Amino acid sequence: MKTLFQIAAELQGFFEKENWKFCFIGGISLQRWGEPRVTIDVDVTLLTGFGTEKEFINSLLAAYPSRIPDAAAFAEENRVLLLKSASGVAIDIALAALPFEEEACSRATRFEFLPGVNLLTCSAEDLVIMKAFANRPRDWSDIKGVITRQQGKLDKAYILERLTPLAEIKSAPEILQNLKDLFRA
Repeated sequence: MKTLFQIAAELQGFFEKENWKFCFIGGISLQRWGEPRVTIDVDVTLLTGFGTEKEFINSLLAAYPSRIPDAAAFAEENRVLLLKSASGVAIDIALAALPFEEEACSRATRFEFLPGVNLLTCSAEDLVIMKAFANRPRDWSDIKGVITRQQGKLDKAYILERLTPLAEIKSAPEILQNLKDLFRA
């Protein structure tokens, strides 16, 4: 049976063949930067921009089965394409277009998770921003783990500068306060 890292590597190979900009986020990136926890899916940000999503969606649906009926329409509306690997592992592809997402993809670096399996993951700072923006209890626990494991290495100014407008768009100022509280803890 293939590991999540091997499934992610196959997906990365597909993206690279297409010459697409992307980076792994979520649980895989957390294995690199935070407190490792069990993850059962592959999360990736794929830079599609606005207005060209259909091309990416169609290419991906030709290569991977969807997890839901009418996955293309769902992806266009929600900016997340829900696929699965040949072995049935869930793959969530966030269709990225915001300047922050483009910057996260350009800042991503490779990390060797297994011998010969180097995956392009978002930076620790960008992982914190994405998880804070998601604003779920599990994400706050993950953020705490990243802050603990990266002990003094995080660029807090970078994080707050990019998270502030995202929190404003979401009308959720508590996101910034929660993060500042974690930074002080």
